[in-house]
Amino acid sequence: MAADDFVLAPEELRAVARFAASCASRVLPDFEAVAPHDSRPREALDAARVFAEGAPRSNRQRTAAFAAHRAAREAPDERARLAALACGDAAAAAYLHPIARASQVGHILRAAACAAIVHESRPGAEPGSEVRALIALAEEPVPAILRRYPPAPEGRTRLAQVMGEIDAALRSGADAPPTGGASGA
Repeated sequence: MAADDFVLAPEELRAVARFAASCASRVLPDFEAVAPHDSRPREALDAARVFAEGAPRSNRQRTAAFAAHRAAREAPDERARLAALACGDAAAAAYLHPIARASQVGHILRAAACAAIVHESRPGAEPGSEVRALIALAEEPVPAILRRYPPAPEGRTRLAQVMGEIDAALRSGADAPPTGGASGA
């Protein structure tokens, strides 16, 4: 183990998967509304929940995550793409690695960032409201786990920006900063 790596207990991984699944479940209907016969995102969400509820981590989470990510690539629109991605990320959260690399932050926060963007793209949505709601879902030990990692990598996409906003808010224990509006990922 490298000097900056650490140990993640199974219950900590389950807390991260539970948080990601809670975020993804808020937007699964956006995928199913346009692709009702594609069950891959729902299966990924179910796999995340099974792990979060105490089942051993298995190939089910990995396989379901990959399948939901394929569904995201095939999605008919951006909201559906992000919703499927969030579900895949929820299943992939079971595979958060205890290595102090910023790239691992996506396992913790990308489902939340996807969910926030989907919500903000809905007609009449208040910018920033969903980010604040998702931050409220991140109960301990999720913020403490996040603080073990370097901050989320900066990026130019809307997804990277929202993930950075959520990351900064959870690290500081504050509400999210105002968002710049939903301009697509």
